Amino acid sequence: MSRHDELRRTACDTFGWAELRDDQLTAMAALLDGHDVLAVMPTGSGKSAIYQIPALLMDGPTLVVSPLTALQRDQVGQIEDSDAPDAVAVNSTQPAHTTNKAWDAVTRGDAKYLFLAPEQLAKDEVLKRLDDIRPSLFVVDEAHCVSAWGHDFRPDYLRLGHAIERLGRPRVLALTATAGGPVRDDIVEHLGLRDPVRVVSGFDRPNLHLAVHRATSEEDKRAALLQWVRDAEKPGLVYAATRKDSERYAEELGAMSYHAGMKAADRKRVHEDFLADRVDVVVATSAFGMGIDKPNVRFVVHASAPESVDSYYQQTGRAGRDGERADALLFYRPEDLRLQVFLTARRFDDEGIAELAESLREQDGPASPQEIDGEVDQPHRRAMNNLNLLEQTGLVEETGQGKFSYAGIDPEEATERAAEVSEQRKKLDRSRVEVMREYAETSACRRQFLLGYFGETLNEPCGFCDTCDAGTAAELTPSDGEFQPGASVRHAEWGTGQVVRREAEKVTVLFDEAGYRSLSLPAVREKHLLTEE
Repeated sequence: MSRHDELRRTACDTFGWAELRDDQLTAMAALLDGHDVLAVMPTGSGKSAIYQIPALLMDGPTLVVSPLTALQRDQVGQIEDSDAPDAVAVNSTQPAHTTNKAWDAVTRGDAKYLFLAPEQLAKDEVLKRLDDIRPSLFVVDEAHCVSAWGHDFRPDYLRLGHAIERLGRPRVLALTATAGGPVRDDIVEHLGLRDPVRVVSGFDRPNLHLAVHRATSEEDKRAALLQWVRDAEKPGLVYAATRKDSERYAEELGAMSYHAGMKAADRKRVHEDFLADRVDVVVATSAFGMGIDKPNVRFVVHASAPESVDSYYQQTGRAGRDGERADALLFYRPEDLRLQVFLTARRFDDEGIAELAESLREQDGPASPQEIDGEVDQPHRRAMNNLNLLEQTGLVEETGQGKFSYAGIDPEEATERAAEVSEQRKKLDRSRVEVMREYAETSACRRQFLLGYFGETLNEPCGFCDTCDAGTAAELTPSDGEFQPGASVRHAEWGTGQVVRREAEKVTVLFDEAGYRSLSLPAVREKHLLTEE
């Protein structure tokens, strides 16, 4: 029996799936052949199957790092509804006896799948238990969280590469729905993937109608959004920039609000009510939606532009998973992006950096993240962000056992070096906000814009977005093949980069150091600003 036939039979016998797509089979077979795999596949395309099926054909348990407890709950529930062996989760929201039962089930071999949040892997006792059970497959779900280029950046994701090494280097599967070229490269680098098989499916969602409603004032924007949502076919999602906005829009729409400031039980209730069609509109911050598998969402509306195209496309992907028409509509004021610049301008924590550097310098030997947590007066996420910054300066190095040693220089100098790294991050973040502005303000085909951003070329305007409807998209489509998305280029000042978008008179490049820059093509040609490599 061929490898693909074996996978198909296992999928049918255990999960009742009659078919597997070619990209799923390619990724699964690569794992069984011993390769690391990076799978970038659209939302709703069956990424979970890529580890669920090979896990049954491999010795030992499968560890799945999943960032949200709601997402873990959905994934465990999906496995429990099949004939597969048990799946269990370990997270901070469950009682100790539930956690102990989960560990016991994995240790005995009764449970094949173990779900953990990335923060759990910062704990020495968790790594020790994992070392004892020796997972054969290490899965990183929502792997874009490992990248400073990606949305939803989580500092503990940067620790996962060290955890993988400590666990004896099992095969690694990284999964995400939204990752352009730079994010993919970040994932490979930070997780330490070894010559991974990259499976990248098409990003296009042709059943989504893309549109932007531009408003001149906050009052006009709010009124237009409320009217549109009231008239729209339900169910749907509205994304707001702040908790206050999510609550206000929800109240005016008679909908439910969802944000990170709510109690966990209340967030769980909103999540479950939306999935069960007991509520037809949820107004949420970006905290809602990761892993939502609801096929009949008819619209995703943004009340304000998010911080990046990555984040925007990930969120719009929650609409129309049933293949029927759905709307992705952005209500936009240029002034709204000032808020995103503010929200993404991560304040440099000079005091926290200095405290952490001093603590590491005084340690008697290398320290683990958990030991660092215990020594500094900082919340876990703040401490891990500061540890990441120091590691990026080269002043902190991982020893190979999940512990970190310090170069020993004066903490004040360490803070200065970390400040330089932090400033570079801010430049990258600001450049991503500017690309979001370009999407909102373009008169070119919005689908061509989005696909080009993720490294795909759509040769003709899509015919299913507002700029195509208005007739402006065709006028701005390039008539030549120069500087196509994906091309490597060099600029005298900004160095090497990759073309992410091309219009008739403009080219946008992601430079390794300078971030996203848009250049006038006539100026590029006249002054020879770019050379293709």
